[in-house]
Amino acid sequence: MAKLYFYYSAMNAGKSTTLLQSAHNYEERGMRVLLLTPRLDERVAVGVIGSRIGLQRPAFAFTADNDLLLHIWREHRAARLHCVLVDEAQFLTPRQVLQLTLVCDRLRIPVLCYGLRTDFRGEPFEGSKYLLAWADELVEIKTICHTGKKATMNARVNEQGQRVVEGEQVCIGHNYVSVSRAEFALDQVSPVGYRCPLNDDDVALRSPTDAQA
Repeated sequence: MAKLYFYYSAMNAGKSTTLLQSAHNYEERGMRVLLLTPRLDERVAVGVIGSRIGLQRPAFAFTADNDLLLHIWREHRAARLHCVLVDEAQFLTPRQVLQLTLVCDRLRIPVLCYGLRTDFRGEPFEGSKYLLAWADELVEIKTICHTGKKATMNARVNEQGQRVVEGEQVCIGHNYVSVSRAEFALDQVSPVGYRCPLNDDDVALRSPTDAQA
């Protein structure tokens, strides 16, 4: 049975590198793949998937209006597809995630999606929310915070390296830093609306056993 996979991580964990390596692995075995990337991602160029280590290749640049099931079906009818790979999958619409489930269930083509779970305020992206709900397999690609802990959050910073906590969810022009949830200070950034009532002195009252937990 073909499966829908969601490979997720914080920024700069090598998602695009992993995607391009997966595409190479399929093609090395004589299999045909289709690469998709959102049109709004222009960091390398429209319709190009690029990695931080310099790898890149063209891909179909989709918009929110594209029916991905129909596009993939047409490509498959022209020449058999063995795998579909989606970069920056957090920018998929809920309808497009549903379309990708049908690519797996009706066309029997595996779909590998790579993306972020949350934005610079810790809020889930729409595409990621439905991938987390509907994917057959969830795979975390791990990276490290500057504190040495596992990084799970994406902090947005400006050109001066200062933290940005307001603005549109999608803003390609900013820089991002991968940090742990503790370093992210979620209660100070999240729009959920709760601030920790404990100060440093309160936290210091924990026993040594609690501190190690």
